[in-house]
Amino acid sequence: MRMRSLLFVPGDRPERFAKAAASGADAIILDLEDSVAPGAKDEARAAVAEYLSTTAPILRLVRINPVNSGMLTDDLACAAGCDALMLPKSEGAETVHALAARLAPNVKILPIATETPRALFGLGGYDEVADRLCGLTWGAEDLPAAIGAVSSRHDDGRYTSPYEMARNLTLFGAHAAGVAAIETVYPAIRDDLGLKAYAARGAYDGFTGMMALHPAQVPIINAAFTPSAEQIQHARAVIDAFAQSPDAGVLLLDGRMIDAPHLLQARKLLARAGLD
Repeated sequence: MRMRSLLFVPGDRPERFAKAAASGADAIILDLEDSVAPGAKDEARAAVAEYLSTTAPILRLVRINPVNSGMLTDDLACAAGCDALMLPKSEGAETVHALAARLAPNVKILPIATETPRALFGLGGYDEVADRLCGLTWGAEDLPAAIGAVSSRHDDGRYTSPYEMARNLTLFGAHAAGVAAIETVYPAIRDDLGLKAYAARGAYDGFTGMMALHPAQVPIINAAFTPSAEQIQHARAVIDAFAQSPDAGVLLLDGRMIDAPHLLQARKLLARAGLD
């Protein structure tokens, strides 16, 4: 699954489904959880089920309600036909196991892995269920609410220390499991410059994609997580250099030393660009 951008759309707003699918996002997330009021859950399920009964030229995920919410059976019934399920309030491999036991083997799962205090301690164990995952992501809203924090962000928008840690652990947890590392949303929908900087930082740090709240955010996110022509050219040069000197441990390229980590980095970049 190529997932540079994943666009949320409320499950009870079916009039938005087609626009979301045409946004240029690599995937849409049909939401049955936070964006749907309790009294509208059945309406959302019906709309999602109808939409998934037809084909669409885009990956379609369904964010279900938490596995212990009492709504799992109804959520799964309406999500038949989706490409993957987004799992909120995941607390590690055990939560994934609990959901996977209810699914066909080919249905992938994208856990939101930082929404409870306990979840932070399971971020290093997702490799145990890596075959069921299509990625790992995090959120910056539920966790501060769970512990009574004022906010996850400073006044200038930067994450405070606890939530910077949650972000970093998600990044490394995803790569430890060998799955896509998905950056969380940027909530200031009209702040294009801020989004551009935020998405660029995510790609720089090693995230491979990002979630979006509005179709207007999608082009900016896609650009940030698409390797540039210059990056691709450099990656190919690194790979060619080692191909020409397969016994070398260290090489000089464009006046700089390169070694095995640079080769691995180059291969990963070409894989993200779909050129491996």
